[in-house]
Amino acid sequence: MTEARKAVALTEEGITKPFLIKDVPWDDYSHGQSFASRYQQLGEYGGSKHIGVCMEELAPGKQACPNHYHHLEEEQMMLLEGSLTLRLGEQTYVMTAGSYVVFPAGQKAGHSLYNHTDAPCRYLIIGERNPHDVIVYPDGNRVSVRLTGEGYNKSATMEYWEAEKD
Repeated sequence: MTEARKAVALTEEGITKPFLIKDVPWDDYSHGQSFASRYQQLGEYGGSKHIGVCMEELAPGKQACPNHYHHLEEEQMMLLEGSLTLRLGEQTYVMTAGSYVVFPAGQKAGHSLYNHTDAPCRYLIIGERNPHDVIVYPDGNRVSVRLTGEGYNKSATMEYWEAEKD
């Protein structure tokens, strides 16, 4: 992923102005053979600080990100073009253009998107940008703490007084 950009859709006075989505640059990321996506940070481009809106494009056979859920952030997704498979908890759902899904904060069911087709699909992801969010990745038994930028193995838990000396 690239470094965060400064908002561009602002006047000299710092007032947000309309912009065309086609003017927002695309960023790409990939990891290994399974994960890859390209995305446009629409909200960030327009100066948003609290709500994130991204246009994402998912290539055939790729997964957007590891299966996860958020403790403090709500996410929503609207599929604009193509078809994909949503994994939500233990269930899978085929979504087509016009489908919409909400992932409420604290819903302990991991979600991930996989393009099972031979054509790219495009969707909007909308979510809060909570700096205190904690994200759980059930497949990897990992917990990420956004505030500290650290990740932990979920199985390495301790009792409250365990490391304290009397």
